[in-house]
Amino acid sequence: RARFLICAVGALSTANLPDIPGINDFKGETYHTGQWPHEPVSFEGKRVAVIGTGSSGIQAIPEIAKTADHVTVLQRTAQFAFPSGNRPLTAEEIAEARKDWEATKAMMIANPGGFPHEGTSRSALEVTPEEREAHYEKLWERWSFKFFLDGYNDIAISEEANQTLADFVRRKIREIVKDPETADKLMPDHFVMTKRPILENGYFEAYNRDNVSLVDLREDPIERFTETSVITRSGEHPIDMLVLATGFDAISGSMLRLNPKGRGGESLQERWQERFHNYLGLCVAGFPNLFMIHGPGSPGVFYNMPLGAERQMDWIGQFVAYLREQGLGAGEPTTESEEAWAGEVSALANATLFPRTDSWWTGANVPGKPRYFSAYLGGSIYYQRIAEVAAKGYEGFVFEPAQSDDDAETS
Repeated sequence: RARFLICAVGALSTANLPDIPGINDFKGETYHTGQWPHEPVSFEGKRVAVIGTGSSGIQAIPEIAKTADHVTVLQRTAQFAFPSGNRPLTAEEIAEARKDWEATKAMMIANPGGFPHEGTSRSALEVTPEEREAHYEKLWERWSFKFFLDGYNDIAISEEANQTLADFVRRKIREIVKDPETADKLMPDHFVMTKRPILENGYFEAYNRDNVSLVDLREDPIERFTETSVITRSGEHPIDMLVLATGFDAISGSMLRLNPKGRGGESLQERWQERFHNYLGLCVAGFPNLFMIHGPGSPGVFYNMPLGAERQMDWIGQFVAYLREQGLGAGEPTTESEEAWAGEVSALANATLFPRTDSWWTGANVPGKPRYFSAYLGGSIYYQRIAEVAAKGYEGFVFEPAQSDDDAETS
């Protein structure tokens, strides 16, 4: 028994396994990138099929191709990806980061996304095309998160600004990939940044290898698996290993797998059948003293996640202290506050391009999942909002008194 339940179950931890005819009949090795074995996996001399070209697939494919006999990439959606620039940190860089940690953390708190960075206030449309192209080239050469931190501030809200970056990345793909037909298949057709931005290390170059081939599932869909192959509309592809880079039932999936029951025995799966009802991305009406970290309705993956978890935990700790100080046994949000919060989350999302792209952010990767954008896109404003709620005596919550001294003290 416990008085409080804090669900730090992970926004990206429940594997999404595809339901494809015959997939369980395949007799070769099968691995999901989110459930990778601890012991080494050898690709040496094997014919490997990879389903999925999100973050996991794009990072795995060039590594697998180094030793596999052949890699067949089964792509549903072509992706925008940016060079990661992975490299060891120098001793000087590590020392610099540790030199004044409090100042660095203060910068993170001030940054909209929680990063140690001052941010940018420039629009992609206020500079000349030549200046913009030169800036994109500079960011491409500098690699990593520079596109997100030092880019332009209207990429996610303006179709015209978005187009400038999307066209730049498409040109880069065509420059890298030697075969024009393969390059055509790799052309993304959605707004850039409206799927999870992907950092890659040799992904597009992998398609220049003789042992890598690309199957566009929109043109050539999977029909079924056999014991030794995957069959698409155009023919059969013999394989020894299947790698499922099919991602996760994100944001809500881990909570639904836990599936706690609230008042009257109502399960979370029942409560969340139509929408992920919550208040502040932290609590759910009918589930007293239950708290979520990085749940639906919070910034989650749109904010520095370790820092965001710390800040949410601080708020939960203050809530628990408030209950004890006031002699209260439990607290939960009202359904009215949940509805108001849902409206605030949706209003922020609808001011951007994000809801207009199918992604795991909108639940599009899991059949039957409620389809809407469930993350709070206000960045650091979120932490101001939850602080305001606390300052007003936890506005939007209802409380009940402790039933006994034990109830007030036990945790």
